[in-house]
Amino acid sequence: MRSLLFVPGDSPRKLEKAQASGADVLIVDLEDSVGLDNKEEARRVATGFLSGARDRSALALYVRVNDLASGMTEDDLAIVMAGRPDGIMLPKAEGGADVTRLAASLRVHEAAHGIEDGATRILPIITETAIGVLNAASYRAASPRLAGLTWGAEDLSAHIGALAARNADGSYTDLFRLARSMTLLAAAAAGVPAVDTVFPNFSDMEAFTEECRLAARDGFVAKMAIHPAQVPVINAAFTPTAHEIEKAQAVVQAFAAAGNAGVVNIGGRMYDRPHLALAQRVLARATDGAAD
Repeated sequence: MRSLLFVPGDSPRKLEKAQASGADVLIVDLEDSVGLDNKEEARRVATGFLSGARDRSALALYVRVNDLASGMTEDDLAIVMAGRPDGIMLPKAEGGADVTRLAASLRVHEAAHGIEDGATRILPIITETAIGVLNAASYRAASPRLAGLTWGAEDLSAHIGALAARNADGSYTDLFRLARSMTLLAAAAAGVPAVDTVFPNFSDMEAFTEECRLAARDGFVAKMAIHPAQVPVINAAFTPTAHEIEKAQAVVQAFAAAGNAGVVNIGGRMYDRPHLALAQRVLARATDGAAD
């Protein structure tokens, strides 16, 4: 999982087109990109798309439902689970308890539709409210369904009344840097992938490319997209380079040759067990990317 592309759930044309985007995951959206009066139609269109795409697409198909506080989450699931989505994106998650609550609901819907218990994954957006940011550590052991953690800036801006999430140079203000960092730490604590948020200005590809590079540098392994043109940039940024793979292989091979050593010497530089863990993660990402 490197690239996750949002597609409005009420647009059959965009859903069909998105399948050729090269994204690893399509997020069929029932929340922000769908007007209140069109929710029912979006559920119908999304379910039809899920059912039809299942046999002809290697993509992972997720659905972003409406948040638990909206009172629409169960209405969403009652319809779209018939399409057997691979996962559910939960917006405005406010802690591990929300994931546990959603997991319990999914179990009921899976049973109703003959879906294997636990097959539907959960990807929460954990920083869209103030309490969500403060509860970032609570996702550890929340549910085996947890597929990763991601964050968002726009809803958090609205929630706290921030006039902007970024400085004039494009960098995040301190509050949003904190939310981003909390997502990385929470994902590491929970042992799941950290997924970076969207970049709204899809026309500025230079700035977008740099943001992808920095996200990969800092520990994110994937990024969400709002336009198909962003997908190739994301895939390139989050696929390890040949040099990174070669270096990681050298570290893994050196530890294997040394038995259960705590430290190895490679070219005059000492590498310890954390370096080995990082190398193994790089190789795992490379394998995932090659399989896509």
